[in-house]
Amino acid sequence: MDQMIHASAQAERGRVFELAAELFAVLATPMRLRVLSALCEREKSVNELLAEIDTTQPNLSQHLAVLYRTGVLAKRKEGTQVIYRVQSEKAVALCRSVCTQIAIELDEPGALPPGESLSPRSGMPDA
Repeated sequence: MDQMIHASAQAERGRVFELAAELFAVLATPMRLRVLSALCEREKSVNELLAEIDTTQPNLSQHLAVLYRTGVLAKRKEGTQVIYRVQSEKAVALCRSVCTQIAIELDEPGALPPGESLSPRSGMPDA
């Protein structure tokens, strides 16, 4: 019985890592981070997002679809417009925390001792 409980706990821990990796994969695209940043304050239509983000409509639509399918964003129709909003505040908080820390590191290179930086390249000189 103990072996069954141990095996179940191991499988559950493995699932936790799989789901975390899936979320990180969704958020690992700079364009998706830009979309989330643009939607942090309020919901926006695809046209409003296109005015803020330098990309094509098909490219933006692909990224919006991924964020929607994974539950990070929600959407609604308003006439012919599709309006997107943040669905997962926790995913946005995670992105905001990481991006803010990296921005600080880029603004203040060398402020952190080696090994404590979040950004693997923040302490490297520009090429």
